[in-house]
Amino acid sequence: MPDTDGGLQVKINHNPRAAWASLLAAIALAAASACAPAQVSLPTVVDLAQRNSSAVKLAQADVQRAQAALAQTQDVYIPNLSIGSTVGYSIGFPTGQPSVGNASMQSLVYSASQQQYVRAARAGLKAASLSLKEAREQVALDASTAYIELDAVNREIDAAHQQDSFTSRLVAIEQQRTEAGVDAHSDLLEAQLTAAQLKLKRLQLETRAATLSRQLTVLTGLPVGSITPDHDSIPEIPAVRADQPPRSTAGIGSSGLLAQSKQFQARGDQLTAHRLQVSFGAQYNYDSNELNNYTTYYNNFTPNNFSFGLEIQLPLFDSGQRAKAQQSAAEALRARVEAEQAQQQNDIEIATLTGSLRELDGQAEVTSLKQQIAGEKLQTVLTQMELGNGSGSGANAQPQLSPKAEQLARIDEREKYQDAVDSEFQLAKARLELLRALGHMDDWLQELHAK
Repeated sequence: MPDTDGGLQVKINHNPRAAWASLLAAIALAAASACAPAQVSLPTVVDLAQRNSSAVKLAQADVQRAQAALAQTQDVYIPNLSIGSTVGYSIGFPTGQPSVGNASMQSLVYSASQQQYVRAARAGLKAASLSLKEAREQVALDASTAYIELDAVNREIDAAHQQDSFTSRLVAIEQQRTEAGVDAHSDLLEAQLTAAQLKLKRLQLETRAATLSRQLTVLTGLPVGSITPDHDSIPEIPAVRADQPPRSTAGIGSSGLLAQSKQFQARGDQLTAHRLQVSFGAQYNYDSNELNNYTTYYNNFTPNNFSFGLEIQLPLFDSGQRAKAQQSAAEALRARVEAEQAQQQNDIEIATLTGSLRELDGQAEVTSLKQQIAGEKLQTVLTQMELGNGSGSGANAQPQLSPKAEQLARIDEREKYQDAVDSEFQLAKARLELLRALGHMDDWLQELHAK
């Protein structure tokens, strides 16, 4: 709702029915995943990661704390009410009031500093809300990156398993050719080395897949190994160019609002040191003389007594408050510098990602073309293996291709495919990071929700 200063108060509404539905869905998904690995879509992973994230929960707690702080600064104008009793027995001259029951009421009427404190709390609430948005975006980025990489690594592992069968055939062919004296023993060693290298690469890919699976488990709270990426659930990353005017990111906006809150706080502490304050107070007592001897020393004793009035304070000298104002001013200066530093770091990150994105885009094009060329060469080899090379049988004719050439062509094609998949992932990762740096992460989240 709008406030008196033209700002916006953030109010978080909770839907119990929707919360229970989401909880039951998560429990059902976890129970199903515990039995066997199943395909889980990227939007589901991102949603579970945001719900399970401790960073998001901490940010939500900060929002609730900021809401309470704002209410506290505003509620000082609302009179409070308290009741009590000070019944006691005295001997000799009465030392206290013979109150059987009492009620008191107090409130702030006017304070120039309190208005600044309200503005500080309101800016703090907006900063906390943007910090929550920043936390959710970071979790979405981490979950999306891990999910897309796991999908890419799984595809590379499938290609690596295919290479294993090709290298096994290659080693068997070289073994036969070496025993027949057609090839040297070094050719057999080369084939075995190729098989060992490809096996090592497959093991590295499997280790990386296990690490990513564990990372997604930590992010989502699902059992280990229960997430199998669904490639079709990954939407196309929105195209954003670095030359487009960047939006203010949630993190930078939060830093700016936090600096503004610190400035209001410092201004309020400064005004407290030399501006008057007006408070309202009221007191009611029901007195009794049963346990005291007030009537011996005081005339006109009455049981019902009531008083009210205004208290006006004008500080003349308060060195402690002045020191506090100086401390607040220093904190405000630090917050402003940190906000400027966050903006500068984001600008540097945009420039770095822009350069990397151009290189990765070119690299992805190169690897894609290499894969296509390797595929064409494999088709040529397969055709020649089936129909012959068509060069005849003369002295200058090329020899007929052997099964060894077929396996080498298949291995090379799968290797180029793995390089293309890896380049595709690196390009996607850089695009996501640039989206976030430019403040367009909402575009990606909208794509996920629409998928």
